[in-house]
Amino acid sequence: MLEFFNELEQESPGDKIIIQIRKLISSGQLKPGDRLPPERKLSEKLGVGRTAVREAIQKLEFYGILKTLPQSGTVVAGMGLAALEGLITDVLKLEKSDFIDLVETRVILEKNIAQLAAERRTEEDIVAMQKALDAYAQKIKNKENGVEEDLMFHLKIVEASKNAVLKSLMLIITPDIVKSFIDYKVCDNTTELKALKEHQKILKAIIKQDAKKASAYMEEHLRDVVNFSIKEEAK
Repeated sequence: MLEFFNELEQESPGDKIIIQIRKLISSGQLKPGDRLPPERKLSEKLGVGRTAVREAIQKLEFYGILKTLPQSGTVVAGMGLAALEGLITDVLKLEKSDFIDLVETRVILEKNIAQLAAERRTEEDIVAMQKALDAYAQKIKNKENGVEEDLMFHLKIVEASKNAVLKSLMLIITPDIVKSFIDYKVCDNTTELKALKEHQKILKAIIKQDAKKASAYMEEHLRDVVNFSIKEEAK
């Protein structure tokens, strides 16, 4: 009988706000064109910080569920109620992505991102990527967790690709990647030292504008994470 029960998932404050908005849309209390209260008033009413309210609104704006109009504030998008409700459900599902799904998505994106970065990088991009890599190296030297610095280096590569859509996609999955890395303890001193050397190879290829090598080195760099995610899935 126990196998019929599933572990309960903890909902973040942002998720709870999104769920409330979905219920208001389902009940017809919120309709396309309706304006949401200001962040401050929503925060007070819901009993959460303004940061949680802002994150929920930004996420719904990104997916076109809400939109901010000049001098009008944040309003519900002008699409059908059923479409809005279904879209919000999909957004909530994205928040609970499996680790292996995140890794697969990251590999697909970052192989192409590295190639574009090698083709389009500027001198300013090189400085930004090197600065991020130096911060990661310092964390490793101090024997501290460098997950965030690691991903910051990758985000600087995205910026060098000059593709705003790819950057937005990476920003969507990055928080879940950071959380998963910490939860699964993906990184330790040995793997981080190996990752640093791989980062150096990727950056060198990008500086030389060798798009083919930059893409290949990125795929090689992410191979350990792919293998780790497969092992976790098999448990």
